[in-house]
Amino acid sequence: MKQLVDFLPLVVFFVFYKIYDIFVASAALVVATVFALIFTWMKYRQVEKMALISALMVVIFGSLTFAFQSDLFIKWKVTVIYILFSVILLVSQLILKKSLIQQILGKELILPNRVWSKLNLSWALFFLICGVINLYVAFWLPQEVWVNFKVFGLTLLTLLFTVISGIYIYRHMPKK
Repeated sequence: MKQLVDFLPLVVFFVFYKIYDIFVASAALVVATVFALIFTWMKYRQVEKMALISALMVVIFGSLTFAFQSDLFIKWKVTVIYILFSVILLVSQLILKKSLIQQILGKELILPNRVWSKLNLSWALFFLICGVINLYVAFWLPQEVWVNFKVFGLTLLTLLFTVISGIYIYRHMPKK
């Protein structure tokens, strides 16, 4: 249920883009994101920090897109979020010496520290690569291609990388 609520603003963005334009779609994305955040809080009485950061970026960049009628802001939002997540993961591991992925999943999974480190660095690299790819698609290809990439391409890439991470985790879990 939670994943559906998290995914809903993206669907709203896509539908409004197809019916109207990027500016109305950005405003709809902001509204849907705020509603999703409120719903998540009311249902679970908590909101993950990453979800809060993403929502804040959506509100800022989506509002700027609508206010200034410039798609540059919404296109940059994707890269800013991905680069920010990459930096957060890298800082957690290299400076704080604590894998953020381990802090999030460590209560449910028992894995060696080296596995947590590789997983953390892999996700940091994944987010960095997605951010760079988004820049290329956003600024070198037509807007409609970027919207499709944002909605479908990045979603599928994230799903694929999640599955790959799951396989990696499974291979390193203690055998019973």
